[in-house]
Amino acid sequence: MTHHSVADDRIIVSVTKPSTRAERRKAELRQEIIDTAFVCFAERGYHSTGIADIAAHLGIGHGTFYRYFSNKRDIIDHVIDDLAARIVAALGTDNAPDAARTLDEYREQIERIGIALTHILIEDRRVAQLLLFHATGIDDELTRRLYGLLDTADALTAGYLEHGVELGYLRADLDARNTARAVTGMLLAGVVHGLRDPDENSITALNEAIRRLLVDGVAKG
Repeated sequence: MTHHSVADDRIIVSVTKPSTRAERRKAELRQEIIDTAFVCFAERGYHSTGIADIAAHLGIGHGTFYRYFSNKRDIIDHVIDDLAARIVAALGTDNAPDAARTLDEYREQIERIGIALTHILIEDRRVAQLLLFHATGIDDELTRRLYGLLDTADALTAGYLEHGVELGYLRADLDARNTARAVTGMLLAGVVHGLRDPDENSITALNEAIRRLLVDGVAKG
């Protein structure tokens, strides 16, 4: 897997580790195209950026671009696919919806998930900014896809809450469906605040407030 820090200003994309020099170079160029595209999107706007702009900025031919991506929308779809895969991976095993058996385990689970999601969503600042503020203006298909991701997040969160109700450590009268929607809203707002104010202490304090609501607000009395 490839992982980059915020300092190197690269879109985080996970790929299978290439085994040969040629494969490594292909993976590097694919990553460079993604990074360059997001630079162009930021400078010119998505709709005003053409394949020629991305290719010229990177110093490659159009044909080279098309060997990696079919169009500029393909770049965004690729980044969304990777982002979704990283989030799913963070919610596996001990962080799965049915993993917690007690309120204390649920509390610990929520803390782990919060840290993981913050790392994924805030680390890729340009991706989060594009998806939250610009993507719904790109085209209807992408808008529907983003709403689908929102629905998936709501359903997944509801799964955690329903499991807690079933095991008796969360309130029996909990409206899991609408509470899940509220939780998703809090998480998205947390990302927005993190983008606006990337101070680590501020992000940590906000995440702690959200976690307390996710536990104290739904725990069985």
